[in-house]
Amino acid sequence: QVQLAESGGGLVQPGGSLRLSCAASGSMFSAPNMAWYRQVPGNQRELVAFISSGSSKFYADSVKGRFTISRDNAKNTVYLQMSSLKPEDSAVYYCNGYVRNPYEVVADWGQGTQVTVSS
Repeated sequence: QVQLAESGGGLVQPGGSLRLSCAASGSMFSAPNMAWYRQVPGNQRELVAFISSGSSKFYADSVKGRFTISRDNAKNTVYLQMSSLKPEDSAVYYCNGYVRNPYEVVADWGQGTQVTVSS
């Protein structure tokens, strides 16, 4: 059973930074693409960023230039470095893997990690 464990969230002031981590089981990392998503209560989960097995990266326009996704295959971990945080970045952040469609993920969703940006 594939499991995902997100961590690193918290309360941060606008303009601050956080680094999220997602530890995945070994078989999870056979998925060619790993992605971060976020969800605000009442809204659909949205794709924030993804990184392919070849380390190609995609970012949603709302986070481009402020967030950086990376992966460490040896540690089965994917990271999301978030800088210049804004209140609208507040959400629960999740990671998952996919083969072709980022909304057709390969594992059950984890608990996520809460990010709150507020003064």
